[in-house]
Amino acid sequence: MGESTDTFEYFPYRKMRPNQREFIEFVAETVRNGENVIIEAPTGFGKTVSVLAGILPFAKEEGYKVLYLARTHRQMDRVIEELKVISGKSLVSGVELRSRKELCLHNYLTQFTTDAYTAMVVCKNLKKLGKCEFYENEKKKRVEFDELVRFFLESPSHPSEILSYAETLELCPYDLTKRITEKADVIVASYLYLLSPSIRENFISSLDVDYSDLIVVFDEAHNLPDQAISVLSDKISINTVNRAIKEADEYNEHEIANFLSILGRGLEMLFQEKLGNKEVQETPIQPELVFEHVVNVLNFDTRWLVKTLNDMVAIGDSIREDRIEKGKPPRSYIGRVGEFLLLWLSLIGREDYLFIMSRGRGLSLELVALDPSKALSFIREVQSAVFMSGTLTPLEAFRDIMGVENARFRKFPRMVKRENAQVLVAKDVSTRGEERSFQVYKKIVEYIVEAARIIPKNVGVFTASYEVLQGLLSANLGVRLEEIGKAVFVEKQGVSSAENDALVRAFKAHAKGNGAVLLGVMGGRNSEGQDYSGDEMNGVILVGVPYARPTPRIQAQIRYFEGKFPEKGRYYGYFLPAHRKLAQAAGRVHRSAEERGSIIVLDYRLLWRGIRKDLPDWMVEVMRPVDLGRMRLYLKRFWTNGR
Repeated sequence: MGESTDTFEYFPYRKMRPNQREFIEFVAETVRNGENVIIEAPTGFGKTVSVLAGILPFAKEEGYKVLYLARTHRQMDRVIEELKVISGKSLVSGVELRSRKELCLHNYLTQFTTDAYTAMVVCKNLKKLGKCEFYENEKKKRVEFDELVRFFLESPSHPSEILSYAETLELCPYDLTKRITEKADVIVASYLYLLSPSIRENFISSLDVDYSDLIVVFDEAHNLPDQAISVLSDKISINTVNRAIKEADEYNEHEIANFLSILGRGLEMLFQEKLGNKEVQETPIQPELVFEHVVNVLNFDTRWLVKTLNDMVAIGDSIREDRIEKGKPPRSYIGRVGEFLLLWLSLIGREDYLFIMSRGRGLSLELVALDPSKALSFIREVQSAVFMSGTLTPLEAFRDIMGVENARFRKFPRMVKRENAQVLVAKDVSTRGEERSFQVYKKIVEYIVEAARIIPKNVGVFTASYEVLQGLLSANLGVRLEEIGKAVFVEKQGVSSAENDALVRAFKAHAKGNGAVLLGVMGGRNSEGQDYSGDEMNGVILVGVPYARPTPRIQAQIRYFEGKFPEKGRYYGYFLPAHRKLAQAAGRVHRSAEERGSIIVLDYRLLWRGIRKDLPDWMVEVMRPVDLGRMRLYLKRFWTNGR
């Protein structure tokens, strides 16, 4: 493509990093041609600003709206920061979408809602009932509201800035953000806005655009398969059914209470039959069995079953409205059960879904999606879609799994200087299931403690699973690390983003002192979504390869992919996801070409060709097998020569 004078109009920096020019030109060309793009570019490359610089000239010229989607708030904020810099050079408007709960000033909604659907219902009803003062003010202060919209279209802003202005004027921040999105050049949002079918339709409708008016960017796209599966799947517990029975009695819905009681009894018998063996955690079932008891007792046919479930959904809506009026939490167990069972019923016969009974915190029914590409069916209609990450190798596999048609590929070389990267693989330990033991964990602890002693300042330790992490802690890893003078921070399951961010901030702060060790898991938010610069993470120790346990859902995924991609099912469904998680965690060390860092993998399987072929070139080029003594020697040489 011949370079136009406007090709780099939206690149705001004086200097380009290596290969950024080629990246921008490639994106610009493919977007103009209406093609999709799958790009792998290394950590520290500057992918965010480069993809925006490649897209914006054409998007602004032709009136396309850019949807930039990311997984975490931190990644989304980063896009706004780059847009602010771009806007200082070339006028571009941008806005970051957050959930209603995060952009709401109404005490009721922020206190009682947890999921996006409930927040939407609550918001709608509060407005209808005239109980949202901020919405009422919006009508009274139309001039101020419109002025704010124009103000935020002049320069991209973080959600906190919009929230602050809206709070001062007592206006609705969510409605204000929505109005800005209607005219903004770039909308930054989470994957959920396009992966979830129901949210996507409402979102696109609110923008008043067609899919063909959109250019879509998926950042950190290696996350997409798991995220798509999660969005398309659903789960409900037997406890929710029991609560729905009580709710039906409370609201005098006696027929529904009778239906649910019989349904619940049938589920209990089914659970006993399928999961009576306490060792079994989950098992696939024939989906029709869920309704067998209630159909037999009430002599229902499918038509009456569907009618009853639809009635439950309608009753659920009414109950939510009633509870909102009374200032109670806006939930309806009846509505939730009705919605889930309607979906369950509609998916019977689909090969891309697995129907499961499971025990976790309670007995549950689960709908497990097997085909992540179903969440991206709309991609065929957009002008162009860009998928980018530091770990998408092999690109053809990503294309297949996500069903991306009309795609062009490009891999950009590593930025890490060879002399700044060290990859050591222990040849005498592994977390393979049959090899795990307390003695092996003790040996791995020796490796970790020695590495953390030699590597200056901060170190990250990411394990294959929380089970492995717990095994290491049981072998006194935490105590041993504290003995060498480094603080220990342990990633916890189920904590909020705010709590986890506070943990990471505290860990990073130790880079200015004696250093610290962050313990977490591969595939977790601290091994993928976080940036660690300078001494904030000089070394990463990876314990094991994060293969999923061979549960019924994993086995079903493999079988499904085998049917769709003959002879590739196990590779696509089991091996490749784990290799990508490991590569992502390894990438936490190098945020620029100049940063030095050690990567130590405590699992000899990384020396196998079948795994190495899925790793970034820069890792494979410098990989060396070691025992404990060799690791100690190589680490001392590396850090003595480099400091």
